Amino acid sequence: MPTVTQLIPHRPPFLFVDEIISQAADTLTAQRTWRADEAFYQGHYPGAPITPGVLLCESVFQAGALLLATKFAGQGKPPGVPLLAKVENVRFRSPVYPGDITTIEVLIKEIAGGFYMMSGNIKNGTKRVLSVDFAVAWKTPEGSA
Repeated sequence: MPTVTQLIPHRPPFLFVDEIISQAADTLTAQRTWRADEAFYQGHYPGAPITPGVLLCESVFQAGALLLATKFAGQGKPPGVPLLAKVENVRFRSPVYPGDITTIEVLIKEIAGGFYMMSGNIKNGTKRVLSVDFAVAWKTPEGSA
């Protein structure tokens, strides 16, 4: 199976998926270790670091991009990048701390007009910490060469 960086354009320090654990037709499971030395913990919050919710969401969105890239792999990946089109029903259930190893699960629910409607969640062990519904389009951003 290709590596994360072979499939999506994200790179450190803005890469929030470490590896793909499993993948099927419309689902993908990935993993992320939230490392204490990451710069964002210095300011969120000093002395009591918590992983920012927006970065947890981003890890789900990146897992969704990985799922799309694996689906395209047999057909040749189309030009462009995964672009987030919609986010709704975000639920934060529990904080994620430095050192936590999370499992990210994404599912394609529907494809319509070039948009992929997806759902995702993050678990810390068996405990769900986040759920979100979102839509992604694979496009070439305007202004790109």
